[in-house]
Amino acid sequence: MRISRNQSSTSEFILLGLPIWPEDQGMYSVLFLVMYLTTVLGNLLIILLIRLDPHLHTPMYFFLSHLAFTDISFSSVTAPKMLMNMLTHSQSISYAACISQVYFFLMFGAIENFLLTSMAYDRYVAICYPLHYTRIMSQSVCILLVIISWFLSFAGALVHTLLLAHLSFFRGNTLHHFFCDLSALIKLSSSDTSINELFIFIVGSLGITVPFISTVVSYGRIGATILRTLSITGICKALSTCGSHLSVVSLYYGTIIGLYFVPSSNNTNDKDVIVAVLYTLVAPMLNPFIYSLRNKDMKGVLRHIIIRKMYSK
Repeated sequence: MRISRNQSSTSEFILLGLPIWPEDQGMYSVLFLVMYLTTVLGNLLIILLIRLDPHLHTPMYFFLSHLAFTDISFSSVTAPKMLMNMLTHSQSISYAACISQVYFFLMFGAIENFLLTSMAYDRYVAICYPLHYTRIMSQSVCILLVIISWFLSFAGALVHTLLLAHLSFFRGNTLHHFFCDLSALIKLSSSDTSINELFIFIVGSLGITVPFISTVVSYGRIGATILRTLSITGICKALSTCGSHLSVVSLYYGTIIGLYFVPSSNNTNDKDVIVAVLYTLVAPMLNPFIYSLRNKDMKGVLRHIIIRKMYSK
């Protein structure tokens, strides 16, 4: 992706990073490094388990493997640069790297949003139409949903990035963040940002609100179906099937609501940065634990592989 800088007055941006004391940088850098490695290794483990066990070759785990890959990519957009800046005490990022970071951050964030919606639809079909599940959630449908997720995310992020690349930054180059956040860059720009803000509103309405409403409606229908069964066994089975995904959805949208919809205090920048840490590091790190601890299939496959390795020695 070639980025034009004809209208920009800066060759780099300064990232002020996290609101922590300089003497605590070392401790937090180790903490965030552990969190990032846990994210990468935990999600890689999910992908590996799904690939190794034929019993997990189902639509739900197909989406889960793509979600795990997206979590790794999403964290990798911001965490390595943040850790490098903390360890080297450098705060600069080049213009091209900053714009590229915006693009990939938006793309992988949007992909995760669409994948969670696809997983909610999968659970809706599995519980509300169990007899037609294999026909509705065929392999071609699952692949199509993933392709649509990637295409919409790619297109939306590309338009955001192209609009951003045409802005000027004569007023300064300092960002109160640990990565190149789109909203922070737009606030910093000295150009007319009305088109950027309009597109953010449109994409936010369609790309976040519509999938969120679809997810809520899917679980609303699931809840209604569960209550109609009046069977303790059926309720427990449905909860075990949806519990992991519902936990991840709550964590994902909870951080988004906290970042964009909760009224800000006077310390707006610090609040946004702290919530962004939850959104970019904590949530992707917790997803493997949620799916492994709450999912009997994943625990069973992991236990089986460990036992087989022990007895093969």
